[in-house]
Amino acid sequence: MNFITKKNALLFVCLTAGHFLLAQIDRNATKETKNLYQNLKIISESHILFGHQHALEYGHGWSNEPNRSDVKSVTGSHPAVVGIDFSDFSGRSKQQIENAKAILRKNVIDTYERGGITTVSWHFNNPVSGGDFYWKDGVSTASMALIKPGGSYHEQYKEILKTIADFAKSVKAKNGTLSPMIFRPFHEFDGDWFWWGKSHTSREDFIKVWQFTVSYLKDTLEVHNFIYAFSPDNQFNSEEEYLERYPGDQYVDLFGMDNYGDFGRDGKYDLDAGLKKLEIISNLGKKKKKLAAFTETGLESIPNEKWWKEVLLKTLKSNDLKLAYVLVWRNDSTSPTHFYAPFPGQVSEKDFIKFYNDPFTLFEKDLKKIYTTKF
Repeated sequence: MNFITKKNALLFVCLTAGHFLLAQIDRNATKETKNLYQNLKIISESHILFGHQHALEYGHGWSNEPNRSDVKSVTGSHPAVVGIDFSDFSGRSKQQIENAKAILRKNVIDTYERGGITTVSWHFNNPVSGGDFYWKDGVSTASMALIKPGGSYHEQYKEILKTIADFAKSVKAKNGTLSPMIFRPFHEFDGDWFWWGKSHTSREDFIKVWQFTVSYLKDTLEVHNFIYAFSPDNQFNSEEEYLERYPGDQYVDLFGMDNYGDFGRDGKYDLDAGLKKLEIISNLGKKKKKLAAFTETGLESIPNEKWWKEVLLKTLKSNDLKLAYVLVWRNDSTSPTHFYAPFPGQVSEKDFIKFYNDPFTLFEKDLKKIYTTKF
């Protein structure tokens, strides 16, 4: 199979080799979604995809410019994985929701037609208290118990999921195929900063909501272009701790982790700890025949001019990790300091180009036929 063309490095692997076949939870997934799922596993054997959150919507000092990303401005290629967010799909007026869907629909379809990949986070506005996604003492409501089956806000939650399903069914390319997406709900649930966090909901309620969410989307609402990612923050040190709120193999396609703390946040580095945690999710992927990925990381403002090669890439290449992609967080359009990918003139730009040129990393230009099989 030849869908990688980087630096004359071709990857030929037959999907019929049993150890590559993964057990995707949606048996009715579209052909393109199934192919993406299997191909991501193949890629993880010897490469890693680079991703950037909100890469096409805005960047450092700009917003809403066609076919632009800060990553492309530096390297000539968009990131292989583009992050979007369903945050505006609830807690907004109907017109605001429709406007948000229209912007993201074009983003997803354009990425798919270029051959790139979309991953979706969900900063879910609290449906009970009416607040945003953060937990605020004295203001927020512990809502997971109320949106689960039998809860007083369960019907409202189903309506929100219908909005997501309608969007998922609308991202049709010119050839009529649906754009696959990696859907990552309730991320960083082991922290306390979101209203679905560990201190605000029981293990049982978290699992019930997760299981209902996946089942309702794929079985009732018939969404068949999602790959489902499970991604706590870095508050674990063992497989047992990582799986403490795991909803079960039939509800998860991808093991992820968000980790800024071990990779330089506040000037603190603990790369050994970060690597150990990546090993845990990589090994779970191998053991359970699922994907693994570094679903969020980064160093705000990137003051370490050699962070890409000496911190991130060095870690990703260690200990036979098998990760499909790594995604860094967004570049704010107005803040002079809130950015996680370089832009022209930023101090880590030259190191990022070395990161880009390394045969191990793959960007959008390097992907060919990621949604098809060709032997």
